Order: sequence, then structure tokens, then C-alpha cells
Amino acid sequence: MTPKPTSRPAKRDVSQAQFIGPNANYMGSLARLFDAAQAVAHAILLASPKEGQQLTSAEIIRSQKGKFTQASSLENFSPPSFVFLPLRQPTATPQSRSPNASFVDSQMSLAGRAGRAWTRQWLAPPRSQTLGWSNSRISSSGNPNSIIDKWLLQRSSAGRYRRFASEAKPTPAQLEARIAAIPIERYRNFCIVAHIDHGKSTLSDRLLELTGTISASDANKQILDKLDVERERGITVKAQTCTMIYKHNGVDYLLHLVDTPGHVDFRAEVTRSYASCGGALLLIDASQGIQAQTVSNFHLAFAQDLALVPVINKIDMPSADVPRVLDQMETSFELDPKKAVLVSAKTGKGVGALLPAVVEGIPHPVGDESKPLKMLLVDSWYDTFKGVVLLVRLFDGSIRAGDNVVSLGTGMKYTVGQVGIQYPNATPQTVLRAGQVGYVYFNPGMKRIQDAKLGDTFTTVGDEGTVEPCPGFEEPKPMVFVAAFPTDQSDYTRLADSMNQLVLNDRSVTLQKDFSEALGSGWRLGFLGSLHCSVFQDRLRQEHGRSIIITEPTVPTKIVYADESEEIVQNPALFPDMSDHRIRAATLFEPYVKATITVPEEYLGRVIELCEGNRGEQKSLEFFHTDQVILVYDIPASQLVDDLFGKLKGVSKGYATLDYEDAGWRQSKLVKLQLLVNRQPVDAICRVVHSTQVDRLGRQWVTKFKEHVDRQMFEVVIQAIVGNKVIARETIKPFRKDVLAKLHASDITRRRKLLEKQKEGRKRLRAVGNVIIDQSAFQSFLSK
Repeated sequence: MTPKPTSRPAKRDVSQAQFIGPNANYMGSLARLFDAAQAVAHAILLASPKEGQQLTSAEIIRSQKGKFTQASSLENFSPPSFVFLPLRQPTATPQSRSPNASFVDSQMSLAGRAGRAWTRQWLAPPRSQTLGWSNSRISSSGNPNSIIDKWLLQRSSAGRYRRFASEAKPTPAQLEARIAAIPIERYRNFCIVAHIDHGKSTLSDRLLELTGTISASDANKQILDKLDVERERGITVKAQTCTMIYKHNGVDYLLHLVDTPGHVDFRAEVTRSYASCGGALLLIDASQGIQAQTVSNFHLAFAQDLALVPVINKIDMPSADVPRVLDQMETSFELDPKKAVLVSAKTGKGVGALLPAVVEGIPHPVGDESKPLKMLLVDSWYDTFKGVVLLVRLFDGSIRAGDNVVSLGTGMKYTVGQVGIQYPNATPQTVLRAGQVGYVYFNPGMKRIQDAKLGDTFTTVGDEGTVEPCPGFEEPKPMVFVAAFPTDQSDYTRLADSMNQLVLNDRSVTLQKDFSEALGSGWRLGFLGSLHCSVFQDRLRQEHGRSIIITEPTVPTKIVYADESEEIVQNPALFPDMSDHRIRAATLFEPYVKATITVPEEYLGRVIELCEGNRGEQKSLEFFHTDQVILVYDIPASQLVDDLFGKLKGVSKGYATLDYEDAGWRQSKLVKLQLLVNRQPVDAICRVVHSTQVDRLGRQWVTKFKEHVDRQMFEVVIQAIVGNKVIARETIKPFRKDVLAKLHASDITRRRKLLEKQKEGRKRLRAVGNVIIDQSAFQSFLSK
């Protein structure tokens, strides 16, 4: 162990100074901090600044006439640290410098409390130079690859270092007065759409900061990702809304922002968001370029006739290739590259030019406040105190607390309890006007969750005959089905209430009651994808404290019988037995999806091999750019839910992206695979699969199930069967009692008699005995 120094170390020469990282424990040494401040002060004095002169880090270093280059990487630079400046001129040029002279060519970084506090008055640039992207104490050197600038970008990503030219947040009374003074011609309703992880939520934060809706602090990261599962997984699950006031050319504009999900499993959220918007920001990652979901979102927005503002994000990344992305955008979408806004949502660079583009490029909503109320129900959620809360978009008229409204879909009448906007949290208002998007809840509230039907139209009581209903939304069709059961049947009622509240907030989920002899009462749930199912389960646990047992995801099957009657079976347990003569004469169909895969060219061979191995049929192959390929495959939906997305990420090292849409039904050779325990079917473990998967899946089932079943007093036989054919079998040997322990070794006839008697007893027990399978065995088997 190194002994502790007994005296203060001698003052070192500044020319011998080195990086001091956090692992060096420099905060424990007051002497080192003092040396650091003194070294920085000496460097500034060498620059000989005049009184009141503002100096940047580049000017300080240039004043020493030393060569100014960046270090090879940031690996050796771990802020907060000090980089001391040499007092003598370097004699070697950058081309001929010695290995030991790398310190001389390093850039200056002012960090740590001592150095930053002392030099604040010298290094603070004018505020106009630091708005939006640079540190408020240290300004940029002008070299985007330099250590000082890279560090500034890192530090500016934290809210406390960012400074936007925004107004103070108004009080509720001031907010309502400002909104009332804004005509509908200065309303702008828009959403942000992009592929997953392209920076939608981060850009929303910057826009909210720029308009003064939220403050720039660490606590306000991904402010619109309000669900725990969103912050835990780092993805947007629910489309979230927020109202902002933006002053442009001296007048106020009312902006309504919708932050949408990027994953294909939550496409229904994006589609509903378009109904309340007049335009969209099409966000593209400058390093990844156009991806599968980017193309899908573009076509959805184009079909809705939305005005598009192209935005290139993450321009601060070293791998950013803006010209390539602009070329992709022009080729694929025929959008003018000159109208694209280049931003870095992380640092805030360029975001100031985005809102003027929104004001000028997105049309205002059309509506007339003097007409009867016409209000579209866009979303809903459950509040413990208020009951069912509705997110609405007003096309005509106005609504305020105390008004009596009626649903044109259900005919139910309600009295409005409160209206308001999201700013970004629920903020009550006196009135909502035509063109606005806000929330409404009734007093008394809705009695049934089914009454809050998305796409429904509300109007004032008495105006039902004069208002034409809105077109509404297309019902999303579930593609993945699972059976869900409570871990404890006594918790069934409370779990049912929790599930109904979640379904109110996520209308893409279908819910039907179900029953299993093995697991008891439960539900049959339909989802848009495997991730959708996983997120629902996480939300149930995090928001309601409930856990469930779910079976393996399955897809529906269509049966066309010989008499041309059709049946769609969603529950595999209800699929006709393969020994039934009706099913042998029937034609079976399974759903297919059209999968669009974007992948770098170097992984093309592996991706094609994966798709072919999952019964995919290639439809097209297009070289999108010099190193990007777009593949289109028709793939069975059953293969998609079998973790195809995870396998795709594995073979492409995470670079491939996937988007899919329904491709209809295809005739297929399907069979029903069942699990038997002592010749009794286990209804919770049953699946309709393609005939080519039977052997592999059957062996997996019996081997895995054997691990979770306890030994019995009799032999237990586990079988996987298709019809009357046994595919795989495992046997669990019984406990054996030693009936020969009391006998002498020489009594051979007595030994045989006792063994025969034990054998007969086991046969009788196996014939009448029931295998007791604990519920935890099903949980372990069904878990991945």
C-alpha cells in the first residue's frame, strides 16, 4: 500500500502537467486544485486580454503561438479534468513531433470548480453566441472535431448547461389569456414521426424548452415519455401530446405537438395521431439514414394528405453523413433537400430554425367556433379520481364545463366536468375552441369503458341532426394472441379491473374471457405484435402491481370446410382434432405478413438465409444506396412472432430494421401439436404449427416439461402428439420402495412374489392416479 504523503508536494512546472481524471482522486488534494487554477490563470494572462475583452479557448491557445490540434480520441479525456497549457513554445511541427509531445498539442479544457469559477469572468462569451447549443461559460473553438467542442457537446446535453432564448413559463391565468387572444389562423397541429430510436422524444424536449413550456434541467429528459415502461425500455409506447405557445415575428402561435411511437407494433397510435394533425415532422437519423419504419410513416402521412417538414437529426455524431441522407430523402420521397432542417436534438443545435419551419410549412386547422360542437375522440385513459378522461380534437364549436354533450356513436348523454390542455401536464381551461386539442372528462363520468369508443363524435345535446359524424378510425386487427391467467385465482376480479383500465388506454388490445382446466379462469388477449404483448405485461405489473401467466404467442388459423363454410380459430385448444374427418377434408390457411427489411449490404447473405429458413418468399431486392439494401419478403406471421426480429438483429449485428403489414391468408399444411401427460391433454400447452416444425417443437416440449414435473409414486409419461401419432416421449420414473429390505438373501421365491405384487400395484395406481402438476411448473415452462 502506498504511504500517505506527510507534506504538500512541491510545486510542479506547468510544462510537466498531465490529464487528471476522476480516478486520480484530485478532489482530495487542495494543492492540486490550486495548481490547476494557477496554470489556467497563467495561460490567460499570457494572452494579454484587454479590459472587457471576451476570449474563447481557441484565442487563448493561439495567443501562445502553439500548434492547436485535437487528441486522437476522447478515451483519455474524462471530464471533469484539467488540461494544463505549456509555458514554452513547442519547437516540433505536427508532422515531426515526438511521441512525448502529444501533451503540447492537446487543447485546453476548463473544468472542475476551481478553474471554472476563477476564469468565468474571462471566458463567458456574449449570450447570443451560446444560445441553443454551446456551454454558457466556455464557447466553441470552431473546430467540430476538437476535444473542447466535443466536450461542450457532451456537457450541453445536460439540461443545466443548455441556455435557450425562451420566455418564462406563464401562470395559468396568463396562459389562458394568451391562448384566448390567438386566432385559429395561428394554430399549428403537428406530430413527429420517425423510425425507432431516431430521436423523436429528445427533439420534443428541445422544442418544449425552446418555447418555455419546460425548463432546461436534468429532470426534464424525455418529458413526454410518461410511462415507466417507456423510460425503462427507452422507447415511446403511447402517443403523447403537449400544447406550446411560440412567438414568431412578434405574434403568438399556438402549437400542438404529438410525440409518436417508432416501433411497428404501435402503428395504431401513429395513425390516430394523424387525425388531430395538419402536418408532420419526418425525422431521419443522419447516421442511419432512411429505415423501414421511416418509409412506412411517410406513406401513412402521405395518404392522410399531411404537410411534411423533413428534419435530419443527430448531425453532431461522427458517423453522420448528411449529404447521403438528403440524397436518400430526395430519391425515395421526392422531398426538396433545401427544405430539410438540420438539427441535433441532443445538443439543441439547429432546433431554433425548426419552429419557424413548422409555422411556415404546416397549414392551420380549419374550423368555425360559431358552428355547433363537433368533437372527435382521439384517445382515452383512466384516472383514479376523475374516471375516464378523453383526449379530443375540436373541429367546430367550443366546449366548457357544464355543457351537455351526446355521443353520436352510442347515444349516451353526459355533462362536462372539466376541460383543459396538456402543458405538458393537465392544465384546466375555461373553454376549448375549434382547432384545439385538449382533454375532457364528465361529471358524473362514463359508467362503462366500452362507451369511450375511439373515433366517436360528440356534439351538444339538441344538435345531433345538424352535425355529421367524423369518419372515425380503422379498427386495428390483432396479429398475436395469448392466453393470460392470474397467478392466484382469488385475484381474478381485481386483475380483471386492472386489465380493463389498461385496455381503455390501449385500444389495440382485444380482451375475451377464457378458461383452462390446468390454469383456471383467464382471458384471451390479442396484440399487434410480440413487443406489444411484452409491454402490456410490463405495464400491468408496474402500474397496477399485478402479475399474470401467459401462454406462447400464437396466430389465428382459417379453416375452409368441404361445404365451403369458414371458421377462424384464435385459440389453438379449440382447433379440431387432426383425427376428425372434417378437418382432414378441410383446407387450412395461415396469415402472412409483408416484411420490409433494410440492411447493410455486408449482411445481405445472412439475412436472406434467415428469411428463407423461416419459410419466407422473396418479393423484391433493391439497392437503396451504395451500402443499403431493401428486401421485401412474404413471411408467415407465426414465424414473425417466434422472435424473428431478435434473430434478424443477431445476424446483422443490430443494423437491420424491420417493418411489416398484413399480407392476407395463404394455404398451408398445418397440424395441431398437443402435449399429453399420462394420456391426458394439457390444454394450456397446445399449438397449431406447420408440419415441418412438428419434430423439433415436439422434442423441445417434452424435454422442457419433464424438468418441471415432480416425480410421483407411479410412472409419468409425457408425450407430444399430432392426431394419433406420437412425435416425442419422455418418462419420469416413479419413487421406488425397497420391499426386499426385510427378506433374507436366500429366499428367492419370496423375493419374486413381493416384486410381482409391487408391479401389479403400480399398474393399478397408474390407471386411477392423477398427476399433480403444480402451477409453478406451468409458469416455468411457459416462461422464455
